[in-house]
Amino acid sequence: MRTDGVLSGLDPEQRTAVTAPAGPVCILAGAGTGKTRAITHRIAYRTQSGEISPRHVLAVTFTARAAAEMRARLTSLGTSAVQARTFHAAAMRQVRYFAPRLLEGRQMPELVESKARLVGLAAARAGVRADRAVARDLAGEIEWAKSSLVEPGEYAVAAAKALREPPHEPARVAEVFAAYESLKRRQGVIDFEDLLRAAVWGIEEHPDVADQIRAQYRHFVVDEYQDVNPLQQRLLDAWLGDRDDLTVVGDASQTIYSFTGATAGYLIDFPRQRRNAVVVRLVRDYRSTPQVVGLANAVIKQARGTEAKLRLELVGQRRPGPEPELKIFPDEQGEAAAVARRCRELIAGGMPANEIAVLFRINAQSESYEEALAEAQVPYVVRGGERFFERPEVRQAMVALRAGVRSIPGETPLVEAVLEGLAATGWHRDKPPPGGAAREQWEALNALVTLSQEYASAPEFLPIGEAGSVQRQVTLAMFNDELARRAEQQHAPTVAGVTLASLHSAKGLEWDAVFLVGLADGTLPTTYAKTPDQLEEERRLLYVGVTRARRQLWLSYGQSRSTGGRPRRPCRFLPQLDRSTAAPERTVVDRSRKTDRRRVQVALCRICGATLLAGADRKLGRCPTCPSDLDEDLHERLQVWRAATAAELKVPAYVVFTDATLVAMAERRPAEPAQLLAIAGIGPRKLGQYGEAVFALVAGASPEEVAQKNFEN
Repeated sequence: MRTDGVLSGLDPEQRTAVTAPAGPVCILAGAGTGKTRAITHRIAYRTQSGEISPRHVLAVTFTARAAAEMRARLTSLGTSAVQARTFHAAAMRQVRYFAPRLLEGRQMPELVESKARLVGLAAARAGVRADRAVARDLAGEIEWAKSSLVEPGEYAVAAAKALREPPHEPARVAEVFAAYESLKRRQGVIDFEDLLRAAVWGIEEHPDVADQIRAQYRHFVVDEYQDVNPLQQRLLDAWLGDRDDLTVVGDASQTIYSFTGATAGYLIDFPRQRRNAVVVRLVRDYRSTPQVVGLANAVIKQARGTEAKLRLELVGQRRPGPEPELKIFPDEQGEAAAVARRCRELIAGGMPANEIAVLFRINAQSESYEEALAEAQVPYVVRGGERFFERPEVRQAMVALRAGVRSIPGETPLVEAVLEGLAATGWHRDKPPPGGAAREQWEALNALVTLSQEYASAPEFLPIGEAGSVQRQVTLAMFNDELARRAEQQHAPTVAGVTLASLHSAKGLEWDAVFLVGLADGTLPTTYAKTPDQLEEERRLLYVGVTRARRQLWLSYGQSRSTGGRPRRPCRFLPQLDRSTAAPERTVVDRSRKTDRRRVQVALCRICGATLLAGADRKLGRCPTCPSDLDEDLHERLQVWRAATAAELKVPAYVVFTDATLVAMAERRPAEPAQLLAIAGIGPRKLGQYGEAVFALVAGASPEEVAQKNFEN
């Protein structure tokens, strides 16, 4: 059968992947490089050439949506009968089929869709208090352990090695884990990890089952291989047996699910573990403009660690588009309002609302954008989570605040009243809990406190009168009315709108215009990212966010959470946006408020391109964590010259140049006026006074030679 149609339209690297011989093939595919196209065309090419039978192929991926897309593409290529399923769907099909044989005539046990209820019961039996959020976090720990092939008795040690932050002491979590397993067996049910384990057990312990499955499936394709966990890898090994007809595709730079047990280690070690493996790199990006691709490369270029070994430098294939925009706002409220206005402008200009996305690090950030978009009358949909006012903890908090109107004295200041009302739910502002779900619940209620601060400081509630002697009282009842108004406004039904999503839930998706918001240290990277590996995963999250944009990309953060709040540093992973044209200083005008048109000078690290705000960092022109390229000989000459000059002028040495300025000169080695002026704190006056001496020292002159030249002049 002819295969010309399958090979047409492929770029050289894709063609190499498609036509690679039988055996282990590893496709390293960057974002937007056509990985699904490569693996579906490889399956179609091999089946249509007669090399393999489609009914002997098993293609596995991680989401039902991705599996459905794979089946649709194969059908359009004229190749049907290929099984494309998720790991769990494939395992369920096999366990259900072989259950009578494996379970002595019994059918497959009932599958528990969610662990939360059983984990809650198990926690109670183990004497551990667990509300809904804690139960979710305990369930997450149990899923991680089972996916990592860790038993209850091994949990405490394994969790310590993996630097987990469980919601309770590891020993108590292990007790809940053991109670959960016991309760599950007693009720005769299994969970999703049991399903995979049962499939592994059926193959490893029953030769007849292994023979039948391996006779059925002889050629394997695994998508998103960087997201495989140890349990899934063991199932894949069981399917393969001693065969090696395996094609995997993945991108180590998009490894963002390590907290679930996923590891890029299998992708990284693939060529070493499988002899004669063919490795193909797909780097031509067909999704994004060269400007977006350039930013993505700049973000991931500074990556460190194991995953960085397989870092790919993408090459944009689309026509040029606008440069990514970096926006800095006084606070998050101004940031959200500006994003909403820009979304409205894009929609008015003809861009469909569903081609726009606002992406953030945690779901609790969505409230500001839900409110701002609603105020701007921009339709939106929340992906991967409930709308803010629909969350159980927020609904419970609103009930508590309404009850507080009766129990809290009316003269209590609003923020204090809100804190007291939320305390009735068990929430305490100074006690943020560990664990993802519990922390997210805490953040959602903390957002209500921030909202009360903003509401209390609104202009209509500020002091009035000649000396501010009269002040309008902001009551808890008024704030409850405001919350009810917001909730009602944001519950308006929407069919299609701007997507609000966390960076995790945005993976695998793409939009024409993407807003990456809240890019401040403490949010991205999160304060919980403390180890080098955790920080690198946060960097990869930003990379995933950048690569979701096809054409327009906006990056922003508020310098504080609320007006007058504690200042924040920008995300340390932010690179310089335009390396070819950007000066060391870039001016960003914040037009989010008519009454505030301050100009914010943004200095960029000359090494990693991150935005610099601290005075010392701006002077050095680099982040404090970036490596110094100090010329020690030049630094010593500068110090000797400065001392002599200060003595001659009878002024302290720092009046000539500060220590930080000398370090900046010794690192940046300015050879012309523009380069010297680029160092923060040096203006035309000092250039005129000391410029020639500095340039001579940079060129290699000694302090004595410079002094002699000055004497002769």
